[in-house]
Amino acid sequence: MHDKIPRSLASILTRDARHYPALALVGPRQCGKTTLAKQWLQSIRDAGGQTQYFDLEKPSDRMKLASDPEAFLRRQMGTVCIDEVQYAPALFEVLRALIDEDRRPGRFLLLGSAAPALLKQSSETLAGRIATRELTPFQWRELALAGVGQNPLVTLESLWLRGGFPDSTLAEDDAASFRWRLDFIRTFLERDIPQLGFRVPAQTMERFWRMCAHLHGQSLNLSYLGQALGTSHTAPRNHLDILSGSFMMRLLEPTEANLSKRLVKTPKAYVRDSGLLHALLGLETFNDLDGHPVRGVSWEGFVIEKLMGAAAEGWRASYYRTAQGAELDLILEKGSRRIAFECKASTSPSVTRGFWTSLDDLKITEAYIVAPIEQPFPIGRGIEAIGLTAAVKLVTG
Repeated sequence: MHDKIPRSLASILTRDARHYPALALVGPRQCGKTTLAKQWLQSIRDAGGQTQYFDLEKPSDRMKLASDPEAFLRRQMGTVCIDEVQYAPALFEVLRALIDEDRRPGRFLLLGSAAPALLKQSSETLAGRIATRELTPFQWRELALAGVGQNPLVTLESLWLRGGFPDSTLAEDDAASFRWRLDFIRTFLERDIPQLGFRVPAQTMERFWRMCAHLHGQSLNLSYLGQALGTSHTAPRNHLDILSGSFMMRLLEPTEANLSKRLVKTPKAYVRDSGLLHALLGLETFNDLDGHPVRGVSWEGFVIEKLMGAAAEGWRASYYRTAQGAELDLILEKGSRRIAFECKASTSPSVTRGFWTSLDDLKITEAYIVAPIEQPFPIGRGIEAIGLTAAVKLVTG
């Protein structure tokens, strides 16, 4: 079913293909990159073009590119798609040489489950030759536009509980979705991380990831995490780099403000997919989530991820917190526009004095409370409580 849901990134790929010789589509495993790429390649063939597709997880395709990849790729016509390219970092040097010979736009499409920062040397090789775009798990806007949101099995509540990975979102029931996420976590830890070249025991990484789930939405404290693991702070830093580089964790940086107040200057850490957060914490149903202390910060992370995933190019994200406790969950800035968002999991949200203090500190005039509601209502001083759909519309233009 998920191949019938149009992904908003498809039009951006088409646009980039007119200007760049190589495109990179990155994102976590199982988020829909291959499905989107194959649909996009089919559109090229429908228009009379030629395409080739190679999956580096298939031994037969790896063999084709093993002995003389430069000669092999030079013979290919049209657009060449290489899936799971992170497993062959040596290819990047070859691709650079081929692109420098022929800078025809849209020549290569590379799919990867690791961020360029995790493959720093490889990504630098193609600097100036490649446009990199991130595909996230399903966004609420994508589901709503496809009409899936009208399906009683796929509501905003279920997306929050199950997360956005297609096979989890569209599972037949919560139990099947939960099993899928547990299997995903196990496979990611036992197979995907070692295949990326990292020698971290799966049990160690699982323990660290579960600790991050319990600290979801809190300021990052590497010393505390190191003590809990029985290591120095450098090991948690390395583990966090792996999880963030493979799109499992997000670090939200503090805002830069020239104020006399003491500001919290460490990033906040979030498990990016709310469904994986709940699986790591053992929360299978919405009743489990509803009575759990993580509910509020789970909604906060869910909203932040959906807003950042849907935001148009150019928006910069941060949060604001002072030592005295004044705080704004998310600030999105683009040009002269600055929007503050406070996330509240209640259907009758209220804000503390620290919210108003933060707006005054930063002189922010556009702010919203994002809650699981459908109809907006005023909070005071021109500030409204709005639902996620309305919040997303604010940053997609």
